[in-house]
Amino acid sequence: MLLTYFEAAPRRVLALVSVACVAMLAFGLYLQHVVGLEPCPMCIVQRYALILVAIVTGLTAFASKKGLLMTGAFVTLLLAGFGAFVAARQSFLQWYPPEVASCGRDFYGMIETFPLQRVIPMIFKGSGDCSKIDWTFLGLSIANWSFLCFSAIVLVMLALLVLRGRTAAAR
Repeated sequence: MLLTYFEAAPRRVLALVSVACVAMLAFGLYLQHVVGLEPCPMCIVQRYALILVAIVTGLTAFASKKGLLMTGAFVTLLLAGFGAFVAARQSFLQWYPPEVASCGRDFYGMIETFPLQRVIPMIFKGSGDCSKIDWTFLGLSIANWSFLCFSAIVLVMLALLVLRGRTAAAR
C-alpha cells in the first residue's frame, strides 16, 4: 500500500520529505539555541546535507516533468547518502572514540584558516567534539538519529526511482 502511494503521488512524497527535513533542522536549531548544545564540524556538515535535501526535494515536488522528478530524486539520493555517510562516521567515532581526544578548531575556523583540500580530511578525521555524546533519545545519539533519518530518505528515494522507472519501462 505504501509503495502504491509512492507510485501514485511522488510529488507529495517529495514534499513530505522536504517538510520532514525542515522539521529536523528546526529541532537541531532548538537543541543548539535553547538547550545549548554546540554542533561539531561533522554535525554542521550533516546540517548542510539536510538543508540541501530539503531544498532539492522541495523544488522537485513542484516539477511537473517526469525527467525533472527522476533527476531530483537521484540528486536527493546522493545528498542523503552523503549525509548518512557523515552520520555513520560520527556514530563510529562515538562508539570508538579516538585515544587522544583533542578538540580541534571549529568548522568555520578550519575553513577560514586552511585550504579546502586540507579541511575536508580534517572534518572526517573528527575531533574530540565529534565523539562526545551530549544528548540521547531512546538510547541513540543525535548522530545515530541523523543516520537513521538519512537512511530512510535514501530508501524513499530508491523506492521512488525504482517504481517510477518500472512504470516508464511498462509503457
